[in-house]
Amino acid sequence: MNNKDISEKKAAWEENSVAKTLSKYKERKEEFLNGSDIPVNRLYTPMDADSNDYISKLGFPGEYPFTRGVQPTMYRGRFWTMRQYSGFATAKESNERYKFLLTQGQTGISIAFDLPTQIGYDSDDPIAEGEVGKVGVAIDSLHDMEILFNGLPLDKISTSMTINAPAAVLLAMYIAVAEKQGVSMDKLNGTIQNDILKEYAARGTYIFPPAHSMRLITDIFDFASKNMPNFNTISISGYHIREAGSTAAQEVAFTLANGIAYVDAAIKTGLDVDDFAGRLSFFFNSHNDLFEEAAKFRAARRLWAKIMKERFHAKNPRSMMLRFHTQTGGSTLTAQQPDNNIARVTIQTLAAVLGGTQSLHTNSKDEALALPTTESVQIALRTQQIVANESGVCDTIDPLAGSYYVESLTDKIEELAVDYINKIDELGGAVKAIEMGYVQKEIADSAYKYQKEIESGRRIVVGVNKFHVDEPPVEGLLTIDLETERQQIANLKEVMQRRDMAAVSNSLAAIKAAAESDENLMPALIEAVKNYATLGEICNVLRDVFGEYKSVEIL
Repeated sequence: MNNKDISEKKAAWEENSVAKTLSKYKERKEEFLNGSDIPVNRLYTPMDADSNDYISKLGFPGEYPFTRGVQPTMYRGRFWTMRQYSGFATAKESNERYKFLLTQGQTGISIAFDLPTQIGYDSDDPIAEGEVGKVGVAIDSLHDMEILFNGLPLDKISTSMTINAPAAVLLAMYIAVAEKQGVSMDKLNGTIQNDILKEYAARGTYIFPPAHSMRLITDIFDFASKNMPNFNTISISGYHIREAGSTAAQEVAFTLANGIAYVDAAIKTGLDVDDFAGRLSFFFNSHNDLFEEAAKFRAARRLWAKIMKERFHAKNPRSMMLRFHTQTGGSTLTAQQPDNNIARVTIQTLAAVLGGTQSLHTNSKDEALALPTTESVQIALRTQQIVANESGVCDTIDPLAGSYYVESLTDKIEELAVDYINKIDELGGAVKAIEMGYVQKEIADSAYKYQKEIESGRRIVVGVNKFHVDEPPVEGLLTIDLETERQQIANLKEVMQRRDMAAVSNSLAAIKAAAESDENLMPALIEAVKNYATLGEICNVLRDVFGEYKSVEIL
């Protein structure tokens, strides 16, 4: 049956069956829109999906354009890495949580650092007061990293570190810890987030101005391309862009625009695209609209493949693969009726798996209220394991492919993302667009619109603006007391008293000299952390050379 026949039969269906039903029962809304303001049709047919271009638009898993996945057999071979993002209080307590999760079936470690660590301050700095160990683990020196990875063989596990502005310093500490275990850096597996552009645009844990931050990132690319062949040198993150309020289409656009900026910067330093692009990875959010999210992942994969092949002329197929980690949507969790969050996370898990993720963190039901308890973390991990082992969605590759709705939505999200990327190109690229406040304003406008929809009741959030219940305060939440901060500071002072201060001073001077030259900073950073120079001391040297970034005003 051709499109003309389908169109005629659809029109007859609307005039007869649909009209008869609508005369008795109105639809719930005059217009159905998803979160990216894409109209959702009453019905999708072959006319809405271009099925005549299968090879160039979809192809086969593991082959360009990778729409259907980056591995030829996907989850039929092995499941995604189940990597619960965790870290709190001290290195000792976080180490115990990691060991518990590994006994429960977690297959990779994902480290959350506290706020002072994320912005390059030691725990005894006055600016860190009240924040030590609150939203992640406190890391002041190599001593903390040694405790954090005690009993965890770094040649056998994969580690992801969510750290950005001081990423080079934490990577240096990780290399030094591995060396103490007898593991050379070429044997290390994992990912360092190392994505500063989204910090300026959406999250805020920046330290240095953009040009100097980009220099640190490309130094890592260069160093790792020669010394760490199995380590992902950046996780280009849309997650925090989405958490700040962007739509799904904006998440794809702004993330890939940042990716373009990183590739451009690396090429300008003299790196060949195929020497580093295969170790780029991405990090996306998964929200509640299952079909929009699954289509988003497919669109992002196809679009990045085109960008790498057509814009950057990559030759190695691995350079064109968009490999990504997913985290379920923290901003979708509600403090009201927190058990409902288990259902939300399940939907989001399904979306990520149906979209072909390589790695996944599932949020815990109590994270709108506090850091998760051991019990709630276990439920979150079990959610992944049930989807993997009981749902059947992993038994065939890209099971939503061919859906008229999903293929239409995949095309539309890609189209909207391309429009944004073209606009950012016109403004001079992602760095310029962020410095102008363009990206921030687009995200802020979307966040405002989303909130207005909730307040007006147009968007239903169960337990928040509909289906309320009277409920007592939630008990048994995880709390971090002030004794944690006192103990961390005491440990830091002890490390500083017993180290070789002459070696520390010399290594900090070497960092300053490297920062003032074109020399790659990584060797100097590794030497400094081996001498137990602290994170704050190192970042203060870099602050003196690079300066600090001040955010732009959004009008």
